[in-house]
Parts: sequence; structure tokens; C-alpha cells
Amino acid sequence: MDALRANKVKAALTMLGVIIGSACIVLVVTIALIGKTYVLAQIEGVGSNLVYAAYFSNSQVRPVSDEISLGDLEAVKQLPDVAEAAGTHDIQMSVVINGQERPVTLIGVTEGFQKIRNLLILKGRFFDSVDLSTASKAAMITQELARKFQTQNMVGKPLRIGELTFTVTAVFRERVATFGQSEITSESVLVPFPLIKYYSGKEYLRVLYAQAKSAEDVPKVTQEVQHLLESRHRPGAVYQVQNLSSILDAARKISMALTAVLLLVGTIALIISGVGIMNIMLVTVTERTREIGLRKAVGARRQEILYQFLVEALFISGVGALIGIAIAVGLAIIAGALIPADMNLHIPISPWSIVVSLLVSCATGVLFGWLPANRASKLQPTESLRYE
Repeated sequence: MDALRANKVKAALTMLGVIIGSACIVLVVTIALIGKTYVLAQIEGVGSNLVYAAYFSNSQVRPVSDEISLGDLEAVKQLPDVAEAAGTHDIQMSVVINGQERPVTLIGVTEGFQKIRNLLILKGRFFDSVDLSTASKAAMITQELARKFQTQNMVGKPLRIGELTFTVTAVFRERVATFGQSEITSESVLVPFPLIKYYSGKEYLRVLYAQAKSAEDVPKVTQEVQHLLESRHRPGAVYQVQNLSSILDAARKISMALTAVLLLVGTIALIISGVGIMNIMLVTVTERTREIGLRKAVGARRQEILYQFLVEALFISGVGALIGIAIAVGLAIIAGALIPADMNLHIPISPWSIVVSLLVSCATGVLFGWLPANRASKLQPTESLRYE
């Protein structure tokens, strides 16, 4: 301790590499956990355990018999591993806002759509069973579309779409932005499904959603829905049945690649810090040759000299690791406090990453401190006579 206090700057610079390396290890694991948590939150926001199906045709002619029907929807609801099912049919229409005509996406939805897609109702209410069964002229509009009307509250106001006038029952938004990857766009209007037939003259589903009872059932439900649709229609009809597992797998691969790169950075930082410890300790051994020789002359054993310098290296790496861990945890806590509450993003700190960071850093100090410690322990007492 006296030797370290006598060379404060040297000891601090030696610790710097350990601080960076240990902080990197904790931050790497934290970033990986944040990525996993964020991806899961995004998928849950779109719809948990979601399977979606659509009829696919290369030709412009689409036989109505091949389209997904309400009968298919009811059949999917009867599958044992399906918790809920719903369907949508969207068409392009226009509304008049402040004297100007604007294009909107008119989407007919069936019962259960709110539960499956997990839409966030900002004002008003979702369609009830009466609205859906009686084809009530009720409409839900997106938050972006509501802003175009330049009024504080659109709930209860009339909305004319084509030849029909609807009453706005709710203003909503997607819990997680899908950026046009779903049927809901920035300016969309939801209406009870039976009303779509008035505009298109047809009554079929463009997209069928099925919600599995658990995440483990998603692959099974995907296969069951695929088989059911193929069995209920002609052999030549093609149906695309997908789930969000591919997105999750891609996110996991990206997270693993990012983690590997960051761990490599942390490892390099620790190796550099280890080399720094070794260099500083070798210089220290040379500078303290007189002290080592005198200790041996008065009876110090080789093992005691070895432990002395190993403990010094361990102290430098251990204190550096604790400082680095404290910095990493502090940064995570500060970042968590700065994240807006509406993002609903939690920053987890893994206790295992702290333990691993401390152990690896200390092991690095001992490993790279062994050579100078071993060299110091082999000095002969007569060497100290040169420095008298």
C-alpha cells in the first residue's frame, strides 16, 4: 500500500484499463438484455403470440371462393390452441376534412380485433358486441387523423365516408408503430366488419389473425391454421400463414452479434490493461530491487515475495474492476431515469455480469502479474548490495 501511495499516478493509469474493461463487460450484458426486452416489448405491442394468414394469388383474378371467409374464422376459433381469432378487410376511401378530401384506409374489423392487436384507446371506446352484430355506423379513427380535424375531441362527432355517415366512438393508435407493415396506416378508420360489404360488395377477410394460448403454441397454431385453410378451399389456393417468430429470431441473431462484438472490445480492453499491469510491475520490480534483496537477507522466503507482488497486482485489478462496475451500473441507472415513461422500457442489470466482470478482471491482474512477481521472488540477496 505504501508503494502504491508513493506512485499514485502510475497506479491510477494502470487501473484505467481495468476500469474500462470491467465496465464494458457489465454494459455489454446490459445492452444485450435491453435489446431482448425491447424486441419482446415490440412484439407484445403488435400482438402477443400472434399468427396471421392471408390469401395469396399471382394473377389478377381472385376467385371469391378462395378468399378467407367468416366460416374460416369460426373454424380457427375452434382450434384447441387458439385463444382468440379475428379478421379484417381494408379498402381505400376518402373523407372530407375542413373542406378538403383526404384519402384514408377504411378497415372492417370483427370481434376480438382489439384484444389481438392490443390497440391503445386514447378517447372513447372500442366496438361492443351490439355494434358488430347490428352493423352500427360507428367508427374509430387514428390519432393522426383526429389531429387533421383541428378539434380537441372527435368522439361523438359525425364522419362521412362515401355515402355513409358514421359517429366517431374512439380515437386510437397502435401501441407499437408498425410503419405501414400492418393494415393500419397513419390515417385509418375502423368500422364494424359487416359495413365493408356496403362499399366493396364482398364479404371476406383479407387478413385473419389467430392468437395462440402461449408462446410455445405459436408454431403449432401456425401449422394448424395453414392446414385448416388448405383443407377448406380448393387444392390450388395458396395461403401465407406467418408469425412473428422470424422477427424475434432475427433480433436474437443481431443481439448475439452485437454482444459478441462488444465482448471482444471488453476483452481487448482487459488484455491491454493486463499488459499494462505487467509492464508497470516489471518496472516496479526493477525499482524495488534493493527492498526485495533486503527482505530476503533478513529471512523473507521466495513465496512471501511472490505473494507480495501478486497481491499488489490483484489489488490494482480488483479496485479497478469495482470502479468500472460502479461506473457501468451508474450509467445504467442514469439512462433508465432519462428514458421517457411512455416508452415502457426497463434497463435490467444482471448480477451475474457484475460477478463475471469482477472475477475476470481479478484473474487478469493475477495472470499478468505472475511474471513480474515470479521475477521478483527469484532475485538474490546480493543484488541489493549494488544499491547500497
